[in-house]
Amino acid sequence: MTGPTLSFLAPWRTRIHGGSDGLALSFLCIGLLVCGCNRQSTPSSAPSPAPSSRAVGSVRMAERLEQLASKSDPAQNPFLNRQRAEGLRKRLTDGRPDPAAEFDLRLELALELLRAGDATAATQELARIQAVLPGLPPEKREESAWLVARFTGQAYLRLGEQENCIAMHTSESCLVPIGQGGMHEDQTGSRTAISYFTRTLSSRPEDLETVWLLNLAYMTLNEYPDKVPRPWLIPPRVFQSDYELPRFKDVAGDVGLAIRGRAGGAIMEDFDNDGWLDVMKSSWGLRDPLQFFHNNGDGTFTEKTKEAGLEGIVGGLNLVQADYNNDGYRDVLVLRGAWLGAQGRLPNSLLRNNGNGTFTDVTEEAGLLSFYPTQTAVWFDYDGDGWLDLFIGNESSPVQRSPCELYHNNHDGTFTENAAACGAAYVGFVKGVACGDYDHDGRPDLYLSCFQEPNVLLRNAGPQAGSSAGRAPPWKFVDMTSVAGVAEPIDSFPAWFFDYDNDGWLDLFVASYSWENSMTKVAADYLGLADNPGERPRLYHNQGDGTFRDVTKAMHLDRVLVVMGANFGDLDNDGWPDLYLGTGDPVLSSLMPNRMFRNAEGKLFQDVTTAGGFGHVQKGHGIAFGDIDNDGDQDIFAVLGGAYEGDTFQSALFENPGNSHHWLTLVLRGVKSNRDALGAEAEIEVLQNGNRRHIYATVSTGGSFGGNSLQQEIGLGDAQAIGYVTVRWPLPGRPAQIVTNVPMDVAVRIEENRSGFELLARKRFRLGANASDVSHK
Repeated sequence: MTGPTLSFLAPWRTRIHGGSDGLALSFLCIGLLVCGCNRQSTPSSAPSPAPSSRAVGSVRMAERLEQLASKSDPAQNPFLNRQRAEGLRKRLTDGRPDPAAEFDLRLELALELLRAGDATAATQELARIQAVLPGLPPEKREESAWLVARFTGQAYLRLGEQENCIAMHTSESCLVPIGQGGMHEDQTGSRTAISYFTRTLSSRPEDLETVWLLNLAYMTLNEYPDKVPRPWLIPPRVFQSDYELPRFKDVAGDVGLAIRGRAGGAIMEDFDNDGWLDVMKSSWGLRDPLQFFHNNGDGTFTEKTKEAGLEGIVGGLNLVQADYNNDGYRDVLVLRGAWLGAQGRLPNSLLRNNGNGTFTDVTEEAGLLSFYPTQTAVWFDYDGDGWLDLFIGNESSPVQRSPCELYHNNHDGTFTENAAACGAAYVGFVKGVACGDYDHDGRPDLYLSCFQEPNVLLRNAGPQAGSSAGRAPPWKFVDMTSVAGVAEPIDSFPAWFFDYDNDGWLDLFVASYSWENSMTKVAADYLGLADNPGERPRLYHNQGDGTFRDVTKAMHLDRVLVVMGANFGDLDNDGWPDLYLGTGDPVLSSLMPNRMFRNAEGKLFQDVTTAGGFGHVQKGHGIAFGDIDNDGDQDIFAVLGGAYEGDTFQSALFENPGNSHHWLTLVLRGVKSNRDALGAEAEIEVLQNGNRRHIYATVSTGGSFGGNSLQQEIGLGDAQAIGYVTVRWPLPGRPAQIVTNVPMDVAVRIEENRSGFELLARKRFRLGANASDVSHK
């Protein structure tokens, strides 16, 4: 790229690749600074959970979580920002630091206040620092003044977000490129931010992150691109979509799901078997509530957290659902402690669905109580006995060994841990776990996505010679990473198996992540700059011989994407799985769009972020696809919010505008298999334009950070009719069951070893408080 719009980029490459300049220092200050706070643990004033008639296990877990929260040390936990700010204030009050020390303390205090959500106090503290600058050594004044101005601009931009995008939230808030519907009514924050950004760019025009934020600030004033100074204009064409997908409107505020919180997990599932998908979400703060929302079947949701017995069951960065006890109701695993190291020794929670609208924490009773930091797990029947087992990927570091766990289901509500005996006690910094039978041998395999280390493919080798099939040890998993060729990306996060090209073999997607200079790398990628050190994701095509081929570039997915929560579904019911990638990192200035990629018939992926209205710049975490209004197409629920205490935002529910394609909702019921047939493969042959086409779906919750419904919502494209449905049940040998005469545009249930199918009556409705009943389908 050349021309006046890119004149600021000349020295960019030396900045992004390292150096001890102010840009690198600024990232250190705003994102990674952990020390310097009051070393005394400051107990929170939040009350302990009140006594109740809840189940004993739930009460015990609530008490345990409160005790652990009260003991968390703000000096070691960089996300206890209010307490850290209090400690810094005390240090400033108690002592008389020299100008250099005072500058460092006040700058750190300003940043902690910003992370804590008090942008006004942060701007005031940054203003006070101006009086300290003259006392600094001459050689440090210019750099320090630049840092203060840069952070002041970021603080005012955040203030504008809080006073508009959050306080006066609309369905268009924070969707890039921001249009009229997302314009700030109170323009003080953005206008002040622009003045500071312009000042800092005048001396350092190569600061690509500030260039991005400057353009974003002008968008909030509805003055982009016309009023952006030409040297720093990011051309509108970089936001253009590759395909004109209809716009998906965020209707969360209309239905009662615009829930404000921090980073967390999401599940879209029918928890009470009434035919409507409910929603459960978490927020990872140590005292943030887990929330449960019942689908009323009339276009609205009602929070039922208290009625469900979930009060006091707090925290959790991710949620994974499954019917572990085969009683016909989906249970939930809450995962805790990720990113926190020694401070992350928090227990997970297994929430048993009692089938009466309530859940009970049975973690201890089930034998799952452990204290390793984690955010990822997968339910699967690794030994084919018809009961779901559990693999948990934990986070290890050089100073803390936290081996992964493999729990075998004992068929009586309890589990036995046997990862070491099975060769699955991997020790690493595991951020995502995916499960799938990649080699068609009838046994589900595991893929571990690890951060800043090679990823791992564990092939399920089955029972060893001389043992009895069905017993846990000495069942073995074998590392096949090198043979399969799937160790990258080195900086990775969520991952999943899926058949993106409908050839009957499970392919593998592994999302990329970053922590350092993320916004700069993403901006550079939008601008098409070469030599970008940002990590790219990997799309691996299954070659059917135990190996995979990297097709990332050929499929147009070789982008710098800082992915956290992510999942896949079918946007337009064409039968090809699409990708929604929630992006961001803890740094408050990392305001990069979440990204949507449409699968163009398995030939390439098209960026449809802008066309579909998915480009939210708030941090994207748990993502779930599901037909929440029973109209035959998949809607998308996304948890938005960051890691710091003040980086909260409302969740989004993107309503699918519909299409002309056919569909089939498939509910499988296992008998010998696990009840929800988790791991089963469905093959649908359809007649389309005189040809026979095959569409494949594997029963799962989708990606490793977000929970799709276990019912399979399958797009059929322009099919004239369904020829047959084949179900390969998740048992040794994968017994197949063929069902014919299945109609289109309906929901059906297929039961293992029972001929035919059952047509399910599903009430269809419009989303929104004033919506009326549409029809029954």
